[in-house]
Amino acid sequence: MVEWGYQLFLSVSVVCGLYALLLGLFNREPSWFSVGAVASVELSLLVQLISSIVLVSSGASAKGDTVEYFGYIITALLLPPASVFWAIIERSRWATVVLGVAGLTVSVMIVRMWQIWSGNLPNF
Repeated sequence: MVEWGYQLFLSVSVVCGLYALLLGLFNREPSWFSVGAVASVELSLLVQLISSIVLVSSGASAKGDTVEYFGYIITALLLPPASVFWAIIERSRWATVVLGVAGLTVSVMIVRMWQIWSGNLPNF
């Protein structure tokens, strides 16, 4: 995981998550805009997965546990489609809030992935 990719993916997930969350708090039902925001988070995660596979296959590895790193990516990849599925089933403002929470949850997971990859693990 390269640092500029980390910053880009984190920015995308935070902005899209806050956007969908605010739409939900303003009583907006899911729309193409809120679903599109979460779709861009999914797209950035797919780019991150592909780039990580390329980095690992070329000899790079995470300073932490590489298997844990890929576990985070795979788990994060499941959140946006699950929230969109929720938005399709329940057409209320709370579904839009769920879309936003999914985007923000992915941003927290991206920070954790960066900690695992770079070795900047917190000392508890």
